[in-house]
Amino acid sequence: MLTWLADLSHYFSPLNVFRYITFRTGGATATALLFVFWFGPAIISLLRLKQGKGQPIREDGPQSHLLSKRGTPTMGGLMIITGVLVGSLLWANLENRYVWVVLLVTVGFGAIGFYDDFLKVTKQSHKGFSGRSRLAIEAVIAGLACVAISYISSPALANKLSLPFAKELLFDLGWFFVIFGTFVIVGAGNAVNITDGLDGLAIVPVMIAAGTFGFIAYLTGNAIFANYLQIHFVPGAGELSVVCGALIGAGLGFLWFNAPPAQIFMGDTGSLALGGLLGTIAVATKHEIVLAIVGGLFVLEILSVIIQVASFKLTGRRVFKMAPIHHHFEQLGWTEPQVVIRFWIVAVVLALIGLATLKLR
Repeated sequence: MLTWLADLSHYFSPLNVFRYITFRTGGATATALLFVFWFGPAIISLLRLKQGKGQPIREDGPQSHLLSKRGTPTMGGLMIITGVLVGSLLWANLENRYVWVVLLVTVGFGAIGFYDDFLKVTKQSHKGFSGRSRLAIEAVIAGLACVAISYISSPALANKLSLPFAKELLFDLGWFFVIFGTFVIVGAGNAVNITDGLDGLAIVPVMIAAGTFGFIAYLTGNAIFANYLQIHFVPGAGELSVVCGALIGAGLGFLWFNAPPAQIFMGDTGSLALGGLLGTIAVATKHEIVLAIVGGLFVLEILSVIIQVASFKLTGRRVFKMAPIHHHFEQLGWTEPQVVIRFWIVAVVLALIGLATLKLR
């Protein structure tokens, strides 16, 4: 929205800074951070008042959680989503269609998560929205987003899949690209959702991934940098850096209240929305496979659940002491802060590996 101020730079030259994505990304980060800081306490108080007993805690989870986390309100994702929207709408170029696609997926996935959280709170059960119905609606939203991205992209890149560590290699998936992109977005949303099980566990890796993809979006959207790094130039993708900046700011604000012991949980409202946001940016920037590297922690979490369920159904035995895998390490005797901080370290290492794919081609 504020990009129009750059048009007044011939009257007042300092306004020219509003043309630069880097400046507006910083502005979006600061705006989202201050928004969540300012309104966070009021939102937490309102949610605590409305929810009463707070988020229901799984009885089959770690027993310590039944005492330490009972009564904590959920739906904190509303804080993050609102911060992202405020920061993005204020600082991004709203004529950029990639921005609107990403924000609409974020809001759509957030609405699904909100309904799921609402059912859990009102029924005081960890079972919320029907899994199949939820996945179906997510797939519809993600599929429409992929169709839009295919339409927005240049003909040379539309429906194409690029590989990390390769220079000019592109695979034309045709309309299967929509199915593939839908899988990436839905998978990212649910992988982050599975990871959100301990105080601060999900939000920091999400911010790390957002910072990584903000950098990737900036480079892919810049013809000079893209040519130098021999990555595919995606016109308009650079504007997604502003959205990533807003996510980092909102995430930092949320972490202030989510740090152990958490005053609020992000819930499905936040985890689905943030995962969907990252997945959509990965599809838009043609770095879907890199997302699996940068977000490898989320992949590991959801794979642990799949492996656990499959093993138990096929053999009657469990591979992990408890799934998702962060609970497995709790059962091994790791304290919650140990699990969380060590998983953050893993997320940083994976982000660095993901960034390395930009140059090692």
